[in-house]
Amino acid sequence: MTRIVLYPRPVPAVLEIGRALLPTGYELDVVDAAELAAALVDAEYLMGFVGPIPEAAWEAAKSLRLVQLMSAGYDDVQIDEARAKRIPVSLNGGANAIGVAEHTVMLMLAVYKLLAQLDHEVRLGGWKSGRRQEARITEIGGKRVGLLGLGQIGRQVIKRLRGFDVELFYYDVRRLAPAEEASLGVTYLELVDLIAGVDVLSLHLPLLPETRGIIGAVSLATMRPGSILINTARGELVDEDALAAALRAGPLGGAGLDVLTQEPPPADHPLFSLNSVIITPHIAGPTWESWPRRFANGYANIARVARGERPEWVIPELRHLLTDWPTR
Repeated sequence: MTRIVLYPRPVPAVLEIGRALLPTGYELDVVDAAELAAALVDAEYLMGFVGPIPEAAWEAAKSLRLVQLMSAGYDDVQIDEARAKRIPVSLNGGANAIGVAEHTVMLMLAVYKLLAQLDHEVRLGGWKSGRRQEARITEIGGKRVGLLGLGQIGRQVIKRLRGFDVELFYYDVRRLAPAEEASLGVTYLELVDLIAGVDVLSLHLPLLPETRGIIGAVSLATMRPGSILINTARGELVDEDALAAALRAGPLGGAGLDVLTQEPPPADHPLFSLNSVIITPHIAGPTWESWPRRFANGYANIARVARGERPEWVIPELRHLLTDWPTR
């Protein structure tokens, strides 16, 4: 019986999904932080929304062959430790891409339609016909939408925006082939041109040293007047003080954020006082429908390794470990 350590412990309804999808010949050892080191003593597979692993747990993990994340982000994973132990770390195979893409489009529309602000006014009794003319309610149709990063989530966003009559642009460090750009209906722009040339800038980048703070005061100052920023990736991609200043004084017209630099944020966060910002609590990815995909992708990847095959979705920093796979 092959044992998979699941960490941290999910809520009961999610765990039930994981147990129902568990392949024959595998057992699920569900642990909390205090139990992790003991569980990893002879474990080959660690799976879950794995954040920082205590040093004692790393020391105990003598047989670990794969860290299988159920998330798309991996900025909390201790890559140096995994590299030293030659343990690949894999992402969730796009299991959350549909949920994040839908949330991204929702935020675009919600910002343009002043959704939160108008809902709040109605609840306070502000049902006034004049407000309909005064409010700058905006259509997304005809806008230039730019995606900064074009992985699986970005592609799902494109798919969902096709019916909105928008122009689609992107920047990614790995430019697509012309035929693929044509198939997706997107146009490549260099980074500075993308930021300065679109009405909606949507972030879909991993958090890396080179992407941290990529949207700061300088880049925000070049954006189109009235443009909006959408971030469903990682809060640290954006200088939030600079974002607040750009929303107060221009050029930005609004922002929709599912992520912040500090989560949960402080009560006096500078963006909280701005009606032009909609903030959700890093909830785009874990839709109910995503859980079976997360478990199924994770189990399938673990089964590959168990068969002696290379795992899929290994993070870029550790792909070199696959050149002489298997390493043990």
